Amino acid sequence: MKKIIFLLALLTGLQACKKQNSFLDGQAIALDENMVFTDSIRTMAFLTGIYSDIAFSFNKGRWDSHGNTEQATDDAEYTLSGVAQIAVILYNGSISPTTYDTRGIVGDFWNTPYTNIRRVNLLLSKLSSTPLSASLQERVKGEALFLRAWYYTQLLIAYGGVPVVGDKVYGKDDIINLPRETFANTVKSITDDLDKAAALLPAIYPNDIDYGRVTKGACQALKSRALLYAASPLFNGGCIIPGHQAEALVSYPAANTSYWQAAADAANAVIGSGTYSLMVDNTTKPGYGFYNMFLQRVNPEYIFGYYRAPNRDFEGYYNPRTRGGSSNRSLPTQDLVDCFPMKNGLQPFNADGTINAASGYSATNPYVNRDPRFNNSIIYNGSSYFNATGGLSPVYTFVNGTGTIPAPVATQDAFDVGTTTGYFSRKMCDSMISANSSANTNRAWPLIRYAEILLNYAEAINEAGQTALAYPKLIELRQRAGIDPGANNMYGLKENMTKEEMRAVVRNERRIELAFEDHRWHDIRRWKIAMVTNNQYNKVMKITKNSNATYTYERRESIRRHNFRPEMYLMPIPSAEINKMPAMLQNPGW
Repeated sequence: MKKIIFLLALLTGLQACKKQNSFLDGQAIALDENMVFTDSIRTMAFLTGIYSDIAFSFNKGRWDSHGNTEQATDDAEYTLSGVAQIAVILYNGSISPTTYDTRGIVGDFWNTPYTNIRRVNLLLSKLSSTPLSASLQERVKGEALFLRAWYYTQLLIAYGGVPVVGDKVYGKDDIINLPRETFANTVKSITDDLDKAAALLPAIYPNDIDYGRVTKGACQALKSRALLYAASPLFNGGCIIPGHQAEALVSYPAANTSYWQAAADAANAVIGSGTYSLMVDNTTKPGYGFYNMFLQRVNPEYIFGYYRAPNRDFEGYYNPRTRGGSSNRSLPTQDLVDCFPMKNGLQPFNADGTINAASGYSATNPYVNRDPRFNNSIIYNGSSYFNATGGLSPVYTFVNGTGTIPAPVATQDAFDVGTTTGYFSRKMCDSMISANSSANTNRAWPLIRYAEILLNYAEAINEAGQTALAYPKLIELRQRAGIDPGANNMYGLKENMTKEEMRAVVRNERRIELAFEDHRWHDIRRWKIAMVTNNQYNKVMKITKNSNATYTYERRESIRRHNFRPEMYLMPIPSAEINKMPAMLQNPGW
């Protein structure tokens, strides 16, 4: 057995503790493990360092400062097409096991989690000898166990079962050749860590300074997510090559409804705790709670978040060019727009694509009377948005569009100039500031919020065969969204749906409620629908202004075809890692 380094990422955590900025004077100093873990401040700073990567997948600038997985879905169009762009490699299906090696481009799928898993294990190995009080050591242990589970969950949805290192801290001279753990045991390792962490952590921290740290509820919520992933078609007896030697590594070999029930029970534990609730405000205006929630660092809905100083993070990424944004990198598609119901809760289109006459949708005025979440998620032609030179003013996306902003600046938002889809994203943005203004918003990035838990429960309980129990959670979400209850108080939902009908509704509700929150790429893979959603041209809307001040709306295909192969349901393990550890099997098809 040759001497090798196990997963370079697993070893880099050691480097992180050897050299970092001093927490006392801000100067770079050399630190060894003894200096870190014999000092309480530095020990806590080491833990903070593990937190610092929790949003690596959510990050809008994850790759090349302006790309992440949302542009490899049917929700967003990426305007760049260079073959070296990471988002392009995902959406055009050119990813391979050697992609990681040639540029290191998508190594964060693998490296970032394992880097932080090693950091957790190093912290746990030193914790009992630190000067922290016994009670604080217990809390830190709980936080660390959650964080380890968080990073393993990221690996699980990308790869299936992976090497589980337990509490081991490997050094650079260790001889390692670990195989992958089975999918079932990888899930068990995650849930065991979360159960242990939940027992050590409070539901709420008594001191404001600790707000944003992992709580008992965060542990329960992540367990809900992990078990939902595990119960999904991709993993629940869903190996893409039945009988493949890696089948037990990438899925439960035999499908079982009990996995769905376990996911429902985990979500229900969060719901039953009474700790969290949706942020509701339909008084200010319909659906205002959905909008305002993303602008509040402290709110009843956030279970786990990435907390930053006041910022214009999303405005800089999504705003139209007239507002100083770089939103030509990620633009909402017509496919996503069509998913939003009307304000009466009815879908604008039938399953065959024809207009649902009962919904009230108008092809000549397509944005009127929509679900308020649409208005709070999408900037469409004529939408009002903050203008740094004069308050609110319309954003015009029609061909050669102009507006109140002096030409030629106003035309920067026009179709095929600023937007290739006819839209910009408003989701999570503060409509009263802009990327080119001086104001900031005191927000956090939503990594897990209560709405997801309601959707997790609705999906799982429906798949477990108890469709009627999904209704109350969907109604709760739609009521908060500002949708009209209707005479039957069903908020546009069809009564007595079959499991298949409810499945379609839940998936659509999840898509619009959680749009651009780092879910769609995972969802289309775990549902095994990406061969349909991602082997197509995304749809866009070309809008032309007529001489009588009306508009003509023309649905078109984007110019960039998305491509997806069956093996892409699971990411390829980097070939360099397979070469290091021959006992670790590659994913099927790669």
